[in-house]
Amino acid sequence: MAKKPTLFIIDGSNNLYRAYYAIRNLTNSSGFATNAVYGFTQMLRKLLKDHKPDNIAVAFDAGQETARSTQFADYKKDRKPMPDDLSVQIPLLYEVLEGFRIPIIRSSEWEADDFIGSLACAARDRGYQVVIATSDKDFFQLVGEGISFYHTGREVMYDAKNV
Repeated sequence: MAKKPTLFIIDGSNNLYRAYYAIRNLTNSSGFATNAVYGFTQMLRKLLKDHKPDNIAVAFDAGQETARSTQFADYKKDRKPMPDDLSVQIPLLYEVLEGFRIPIIRSSEWEADDFIGSLACAARDRGYQVVIATSDKDFFQLVGEGISFYHTGREVMYDAKNV
């Protein structure tokens, strides 16, 4: 039986925040914050080296109202806005991903979590072995035949048995 091609879907928003808070006060010579971009890039390089995915994409929230926020007025009402020194790093991260030739997926209508789940199920149904790379345990609910969860903070791969 032929090996299924792998598709890694990286939860960009989750991993960018993780990198931002894991590495503090890293700046370039001009004082411009680079901690999130550096941390994310290190995670990405390790993932590519260790797992050698056949296909890969990074999903981000578009940062605007989505179907969830219009349906539920209190959705994320207590969430703090993105720190300024993180938001300015996003264009740099996009440049890094472009340099790696990794597609960026965003939607103005849907949260990244929603379309990551939809894409994972659609790819699984088309014969891919899908890996969702995040630390967001909400994705555990998708783990099963054809979909795994790679915890980027712990560097642990979860299948249905591990979950």
